[in-house]
Amino acid sequence: MTMRVMFMMAVALVAASPMVAQTSADPFPSPIPATDGVVRVDFVEFASIPDIDGAPARMMRLVDEPGTGRIFVNDMRGPLYTVSYDGGTVTEYIDINDPGWEVAVQSRSRERGFQSFALHPQFGEPGTGGFGKFYTWTDSENIEPTPDFTPSGGGDTHDTVLLEWTARNPSGTTYDGGPPRELLRIQQPFGNHNGGQIGFNPLASPGEADFGMLYVSIADGGSGGDPLNHAQDLASAFGKLFRIDPLGSNSANGEYGIPADNPFVGDVGTLGEIYAYGIRNAQRFAWDPANGNMFLADIGQAVIEKLTLVSAGANLGWNDWEGSFRFISRQAVSLANQRGDPTVTYPVAEYGQLDPLLQRQSASSGLHVYRDDAIPQLANLVLFADQPSGEIFYIQADDLPDGGQDAIRRILLNDGGEAKTLLQVIQEKNADQGRSPATRADLRFGPGPEGQVFLLNKYDGVIRLLVPNGAGSR
Repeated sequence: MTMRVMFMMAVALVAASPMVAQTSADPFPSPIPATDGVVRVDFVEFASIPDIDGAPARMMRLVDEPGTGRIFVNDMRGPLYTVSYDGGTVTEYIDINDPGWEVAVQSRSRERGFQSFALHPQFGEPGTGGFGKFYTWTDSENIEPTPDFTPSGGGDTHDTVLLEWTARNPSGTTYDGGPPRELLRIQQPFGNHNGGQIGFNPLASPGEADFGMLYVSIADGGSGGDPLNHAQDLASAFGKLFRIDPLGSNSANGEYGIPADNPFVGDVGTLGEIYAYGIRNAQRFAWDPANGNMFLADIGQAVIEKLTLVSAGANLGWNDWEGSFRFISRQAVSLANQRGDPTVTYPVAEYGQLDPLLQRQSASSGLHVYRDDAIPQLANLVLFADQPSGEIFYIQADDLPDGGQDAIRRILLNDGGEAKTLLQVIQEKNADQGRSPATRADLRFGPGPEGQVFLLNKYDGVIRLLVPNGAGSR
């Protein structure tokens, strides 16, 4: 008898008894189809990022910078690299962990380190306010400065710090500016669930309200189950998506701006920086270039992974809800009154961590909305991923589902005529490298120029590019 069948029987017995609360560790007993609706796509090895002390690069984010004609990609341990558009030249642009910068990146364990970065949309435009400016979001061992935001309990394991760097010549081979300016600092109560992604809306144009506004994802502070009840507390920074003006100065510390059109500006007892809340550990967000929809991938506790459509002021539910279900404990959700609170923004798609395709520790990530025609089979799809397993999933961007995993299908990589997950491709590369095979992928996407989609991982140092079928292979 399989584990899934046993769960099904247990749920049926619970449902038959009105005296027992209906809970489940697997609310999606019908698995994601392994073969139905599978999309296969070719790929090429685009570039390799250097090892550090013999260990592969821990790549987290890739950003295209059209003003200087380069791609930027970071390693969680501190380096930020530039990559030429042909993939042939990789150069260290800056190492923010260089002792001279006094950033002191804390990159212990899988979750901590140089989390994300963002280039101001005016980075390569002389004479503008954002010229030469980029931002880093990093965990730091330096906890001496006074934090701007503190938890409601827990310890003081490290700080997560948002820094602004200004290059004199943004097109230069390496960073030529001075020390960074600190915008905000958060004291972390636990070692996990720290920062997530930071980024600017690539669809916003100069003169529009969203142009130059920096979105900053902040996890719930860690441990498990949000024990400090941060995510629903509008006076707390934890479990939130901030939207700030990095060039402004009307924040409490005077180092950044709070946009006047943020949804909670002026509300008593509420942080004006908040754009959305009820977030557990959102690693990725992205916009749909066709309609401006903003999607956010949020890592679940131990039951559900989810993908949500986010709007200003949205409450994504955590920790009252885990996806479409009431959160009960670290191991279970309630099957009663699904999606029962009209004030909560529920996922457009979600999947169970016990799905047979996945590893036991799942984590929703990605994220990219493909509106190009270079790879026809990906057209008009929302691409997202499960980090550890290396599974790539999709839903239809023009026919968004209303929760659940029924609409989720797989994308597999063509490799020498075989369909593989990214983890399988990494493991084969590890064999070529003389390394032990990776047990997880830690997959992220990176949007490149002209609609390109890159795949990042932490275990073989290779950036891969999705290409039209017949245009390449491993």
